Amino acid sequence: MKLSGGVEWALHCCVVLTTATEPVPAARLAELHDVSGSYLAKQLQALSRAGLVTSVQGKAGGYVLTRASELITVLDVVAAVDGAQPAFVCTEIRQRGPLAAAQEACTRPCPVARAMAGADAAWRAALQAISIADLARSVDDDYGPTALAGIRTWLSGPNDGDTAVVEQG
Repeated sequence: MKLSGGVEWALHCCVVLTTATEPVPAARLAELHDVSGSYLAKQLQALSRAGLVTSVQGKAGGYVLTRASELITVLDVVAAVDGAQPAFVCTEIRQRGPLAAAQEACTRPCPVARAMAGADAAWRAALQAISIADLARSVDDDYGPTALAGIRTWLSGPNDGDTAVVEQG
């Protein structure tokens, strides 16, 4: 399974938003991650369309999580950015060619489709079991309790003229 780079950026943004005490402008998140603001805005818009974050307009505007980080899973973010479609789509190859199986003989998915569906289900279950809060705790476990606190402090520092975020539908 190959995920887009946007999934990684979106997950990092969600973890960062767990530390925020006020809305965080997209430009500030882009600066923190040293990524293009327009690129990151696309990921934030995908998260917003999925109802995982919301944009707050105005001078103190920016993005906030829509619910507790314990209630947002990694799978939620993956589906928001890359879509919820399965990784594998069976095209019924067994029904093609000179030795094609008759459609009426194909009453259940073939072994390849079953294997791929099982792998996809296991992958989705693993991502569903990890919340954004779990990721944030892992950051603290890996880098110490000051890592996210440092991000929180940085986010609340001078914004150097950040402007409000306006959600584009």
